[in-house]
Amino acid sequence: MPGYAWVLEVRPGYEEEYKRRHDEIWPEMLEALKKAGFRNYNIFRHGLTLFGYFECDDIKAMNAAISVDPVNARWQEWMAPIMKIDVDPQTGAAFLLPKQFHME
Repeated sequence: MPGYAWVLEVRPGYEEEYKRRHDEIWPEMLEALKKAGFRNYNIFRHGLTLFGYFECDDIKAMNAAISVDPVNARWQEWMAPIMKIDVDPQTGAAFLLPKQFHME
């Protein structure tokens, strides 16, 4: 299954709030992610930098599904004030990072 990664930022002073919100992620948001096709989704933080990694079978179908999910829309609205998000205009999602190395 292909893997994908992104980098975003938490706004200064919101590091603990970001963590708290993900510790208490809404069950319906988890279900929306799974339904859209996200698998093995992880987010790491270094200072203000967030690094996300996930796997999915079909990135275009996954983006299409999650972009119209009303739960995701509410989650994005709730998270927007505490994050800096650069959106790829072609996908409407965070810019994906090009893979540089893979070890099997």
